[in-house]
Amino acid sequence: MSDADPMQRVNALLDDVLPTPRVRQQLRLAAGLTQKEVADAIGVKRLAVARWELGHTHPRRPHRALYIHLLKGLAERFPEAAELDAGSTTPASEGGSG
Repeated sequence: MSDADPMQRVNALLDDVLPTPRVRQQLRLAAGLTQKEVADAIGVKRLAVARWELGHTHPRRPHRALYIHLLKGLAERFPEAAELDAGSTTPASEGGSG
């Protein structure tokens, strides 16, 4: 095992952070996307996205990585939506669904 492996694993954990449910929804709305469009892109049902946005569940791998990637891209395009709950995130350790 190389020295880079532990660092890559730690970096993966740092990148595995979701914004609050409210910000997730605001980012989607700022982009003019429907829950169905997000669900289709990620490969889940619309109900899963609705539950993620309500904070009832959180996405699991591999959907989690795709959702985080989408949200980060939307946050770059719509920083005002990402700032609603600045500094507030959902830890990677929370259970999930989807």
